[in-house]
Amino acid sequence: MAAIAAVTLLSLAACATDEPAASPSGSASAATGSGTGDQSKFFVQADYDAELALLDAAPTGPADKPWEQVLNPTMVDTAKFKKNGPHKICFSNAALNNPWRQVGFKTMQAEVEAQKSRIKEFVHVDAEGKDQKQIADINDLLGKGCDALIVSPNTTATLTPAVEAACKAGLPVVVFDRGVNTKCPVTFINPIGGYGFGHVGAEFVSQKMKPGGKVLALRILPGVDVLETRWSAAKVAFDKAKVDVVGVEFTDGDPAKTKKIVDDYIQRYGTIDGVWMDAGAVAVAAVEAFQDAGKPVPPMNGEDQLDFLKIWKDKKLTAIAPTYPTYQWRTPIIAALQILDGQQVSSPWKLPQPTVTQDNLDQYLDAGMPPLHYAMCGCTDLPGYPQRWK
Repeated sequence: MAAIAAVTLLSLAACATDEPAASPSGSASAATGSGTGDQSKFFVQADYDAELALLDAAPTGPADKPWEQVLNPTMVDTAKFKKNGPHKICFSNAALNNPWRQVGFKTMQAEVEAQKSRIKEFVHVDAEGKDQKQIADINDLLGKGCDALIVSPNTTATLTPAVEAACKAGLPVVVFDRGVNTKCPVTFINPIGGYGFGHVGAEFVSQKMKPGGKVLALRILPGVDVLETRWSAAKVAFDKAKVDVVGVEFTDGDPAKTKKIVDDYIQRYGTIDGVWMDAGAVAVAAVEAFQDAGKPVPPMNGEDQLDFLKIWKDKKLTAIAPTYPTYQWRTPIIAALQILDGQQVSSPWKLPQPTVTQDNLDQYLDAGMPPLHYAMCGCTDLPGYPQRWK
């Protein structure tokens, strides 16, 4: 998942009480028993409604290539960017600091190799999860003779001016994964998005747990649009179901911290009836915390990381895995080349966002791939598979 770098920001998961008590793990993210708190400032009702509607939309495009498919396309003209190739494609990457981003970048590199007759040079710059470094990276790339610029922003608001500067320089800009607060890029590519992910997981947990039971929400960090919208949608579902959200905790994507948080809540409440996560990279750590405490693993959501899918199968968990498919890392390369050909592209470019359920779990399990690989890589037809991803 989505992919997140640790940055120092104030929590947006505000508590409902005037004087919040410290949570078991010492986090200031939410007070114990405070419920879901205030809605995130990132929440937009119209966007929420649109994303949930897309969950049932039929995609256009090749049936066997979801990374080329589009949901409800809105085409834009790109004739002004047409130029002869082969091209120099530049990529400003937020980070390579978790398995989701590492799997995704390997997929992107393989797509570049598959398009090598059309790409003379591919320049990748890793911002290492630092906003200021990514701003400097983008400014530097503007003087490097790039034909197109791809950006996966570290955080939303802070990177917006840098993306706008790239647009003003006349480059065709493609943003993907996380968004920015500007319409200047030629297109913004991502799957259905955070609202869809958050809703699917929270609705499942609400339906599978006992009515009014205790839910622990595990988040990574605040301030990133896709994560904020995941939590926003989960809040709507949990409020509607009237479950008791006893904690909203930030894990920093750290398995050890995740296990400590879960154990603290088990010790305090004895029973946790559901676990919701805004990203699945530490889902196995959460499962292990229940096992170590001798407690049944409650209904929960993870993601399509293979270690979670395996433990789900082996331990017969009650689980679901909404996804943020890593196959989306192929699409910006494809889009950049289409734009440089002067072809119309959809803006935004919304990709399908499959869900792993008990019914289709077996088709996504792959014992030959590493535990931290993501099932939705869309990479089996790319150069170097499977060795590149091992």
